[in-house]
Amino acid sequence: MPTVKVRNLENEELDEVQLSDVVFNAPFNEPLIHAAVRNFMANARQGNSATKTRGDVSGAGRKLWKQKGTGRARIASLRSPLWKGGGNVHGPPPRDWSYKMPKKMRQGALRSALSERVREGNVILVDGWKLDKPKTKQLVASLKKLGLDGKTLIVDSFDNENLLLSTRNLQRAKVVSSFALNIYDLLFHEKLVLSREAAKELEGLLGPKQSTAAAEETSEEKAEVEKAPSPKPRRARKPKQEEAA
Repeated sequence: MPTVKVRNLENEELDEVQLSDVVFNAPFNEPLIHAAVRNFMANARQGNSATKTRGDVSGAGRKLWKQKGTGRARIASLRSPLWKGGGNVHGPPPRDWSYKMPKKMRQGALRSALSERVREGNVILVDGWKLDKPKTKQLVASLKKLGLDGKTLIVDSFDNENLLLSTRNLQRAKVVSSFALNIYDLLFHEKLVLSREAAKELEGLLGPKQSTAAAEETSEEKAEVEKAPSPKPRRARKPKQEEAA
């Protein structure tokens, strides 16, 4: 099991924590990570680029002059693409670029990326971001003490409002919750800072788990089997007496 040291905001080592092998020691799967990044970027596209066709521009629908006999080119409508102010041909319509990726693949990509960050030594566990008030200067000083000068991703609860407000003006630091962790932020930021609660939540979200309904069903079945009366033993049949010849 991978072991990570727990530090406080003064960069003092407190203890060590053993992380789950399933979540933080998964094999590196580059094609799966690549597919998850493409899915995230495709879902983030707006897809609102559009042009006006001949049905969208303004203009009369009447025929300006007759088809033959004028010496001019024939025309059907002012909204034709051949005229100035007419509609565009084969322009980009609004499009939805998003597509759905299976949940198990997304979770597998997150496990692979988290495990690679642990193997690189770029994961730090913090005892807790206890800030008295939202102060960006205080947070920057804490990051410098922890040796986090580059791009840093902090995973903590959204209930920590002081931490959220302190990182709004920082370009190289971002705060997300364990439920909002995505593959793009995990790869974009060089360092990953987890709180104790966030590490436990990630193990619960990405680790193997049994549904509560299935667990309740199995417990109910076991209780019914225990309460059921034991079957009565069957009586042995008497052998038939042979008839006298």
